[in-house]
Amino acid sequence: MMNSQNKKVSILIPAYNEEKSLASLYQRLQVLMNAHAAYDWEVLFVNDGSKDNTLWILKQLREKDSRINYLDLSRNFGKEAAMLAGFDYVTGDCLVIMDADLQHPPELIPDMLKLWEEGYDDVYAKRISRGKESWLRKQFSLLFYKILKKCTKVEVLENVGDFRLLDRKCIDALTQLRENERYTKGIFAWIGFRKKEILFEQGDRLAGNSSWSFYKLLNFAIDGITSYTTAPLRISIFTGLIVSLIAFIFMCIILAKTWIWGEVVRGYPTLITIILFLGGMQLFSLGTIGEYLGRVFYETKNRPPYLIREYNGESINTKKS
Repeated sequence: MMNSQNKKVSILIPAYNEEKSLASLYQRLQVLMNAHAAYDWEVLFVNDGSKDNTLWILKQLREKDSRINYLDLSRNFGKEAAMLAGFDYVTGDCLVIMDADLQHPPELIPDMLKLWEEGYDDVYAKRISRGKESWLRKQFSLLFYKILKKCTKVEVLENVGDFRLLDRKCIDALTQLRENERYTKGIFAWIGFRKKEILFEQGDRLAGNSSWSFYKLLNFAIDGITSYTTAPLRISIFTGLIVSLIAFIFMCIILAKTWIWGEVVRGYPTLITIILFLGGMQLFSLGTIGEYLGRVFYETKNRPPYLIREYNGESINTKKS
């Protein structure tokens, strides 16, 4: 077992319009850090273009407690890019990722650290329940994970979010993956390393409303599927083959009825139905191809995933490489 003395633990917290949660979050983190003084602690908040007083509160916390650090991104780049920025700037021997809304309890971190000391590189927190969430949203989330598990070659863990502890070797691996169109839950699975599950009850948001609307979640699901599998393209191929086969069989039946039994072909309804069906399938296939081409288009621009305006009060003009 490793010795915990002088090891540094970083806590990464992306924040977007979380002014109402930060005071309570800091109090609970302060209790945690003071109770486990055998570790050195670092808390890195990534302000992802908040429009409220989140940044001002982070500056006040920084003045009060030197263990608190903050990155201020130049605009809202999204949680995936904010996490990458955190990976680039944390300095700990391990890293705990958690949300600012206290749905992820800081009190679980000591249990994560215990498993890390036993040699696990990725200690991920699996939700026993999903907290206060609509039935329809839960069903769509579960359906998404089932589809993704069927399509991908790597195991994307069901009902597991970003709340986890990562060893330094995992952090270094994550910083090497610089794609702009990111799906971090899939990246966690892709990098591998020794993983361990820990169960927890996800709480409700302390304040405010989630910024994840149904539309954003749908886009996130599409990003997840197109980031880690080409299955939709293969489905388009098989669908095209099946439709072509059905059309050929249908054509043979129509010809047989006309030539053998002299049946009159009622062309208009049949023709319109086939045209609409094939047209819909073609548009679906083109849209699928377009999704993948769009991702290639964004990646070939080679733009940095994020830009930083300020780090602990110091201006930053470029991304960290």
